[in-house]
Amino acid sequence: MPKLSDVIAVFEEVYPPRWAESWDAVGLVCGDPEAEVRRVLFAVDPVRAVVDEAVEWGADLLVTHHPLYLRGTTTVAATGFKGRVVHNLIKHDIALHVAHTNADHADPGVSDALAEAVGLKVTGPLVADPTDPAGRRGSGRIGELPEPMTLAAFAARVAAGLPATAAGVRAAGDPERPVRRVAVCGGSGDSFLAEARAAGVDAYVTADLRHHPASEATEAAPVALVDAAHWATEWPWLTLAARELTGRADSRGWQLETRVSTRVTDPWTAHAPMPYAP
Repeated sequence: MPKLSDVIAVFEEVYPPRWAESWDAVGLVCGDPEAEVRRVLFAVDPVRAVVDEAVEWGADLLVTHHPLYLRGTTTVAATGFKGRVVHNLIKHDIALHVAHTNADHADPGVSDALAEAVGLKVTGPLVADPTDPAGRRGSGRIGELPEPMTLAAFAARVAAGLPATAAGVRAAGDPERPVRRVAVCGGSGDSFLAEARAAGVDAYVTADLRHHPASEATEAAPVALVDAAHWATEWPWLTLAARELTGRADSRGWQLETRVSTRVTDPWTAHAPMPYAP
């Protein structure tokens, strides 16, 4: 079996830490580099339910998209839920590795997986990485549908292509307007509304759209907005990441087993209809 250090080195060939944003916290959070790795679990969030799954399955390594400590800490005491996560991981000899914005910027990365999930053929990045001579890496993706469809039909397609959450999928714009060229960004993407507008797309799929940025974006240009749950827009990347690691492990003769967590860790758990009309 490979050592943890070997597995991480191979994984970082696909998602180099240098591609991460300066504010991000990626890489190995806990784990012994000399420990052997047989099973790797992939998940979006390093929360207690996911750690419990890793323990139950007998994972040696947990790879998550979101960092456990994004803003740093002065303690890992088990008095808090993050400290409890660290204690449980170490107690059961499970390493934790994070690939966040380095996975967002990769080719293929988080937004490529999102584009595939909603039926788009990727044509390039939404915001290109100037250090990539091929022009493939960067934030978000632009893609095309096989044929035009209404915004209402496209929103339904997005809802069908992503894992279900309580919030579902929202759309802003004329439900009958045609959609063909689409920008996507896994996770919070309202910082790229201007870029989506400049790209001349018909619709923009992302998560965590706030009222004022969304309102201003729809007033500024006829770009439809499709807003899904943050967790749901990033979950498709897990299968891509597991496939990338498995392929490299197989080429090295490693007996590595991977698994994608299907536990819904989106924080919203219920949706109530609103019958009152002012």
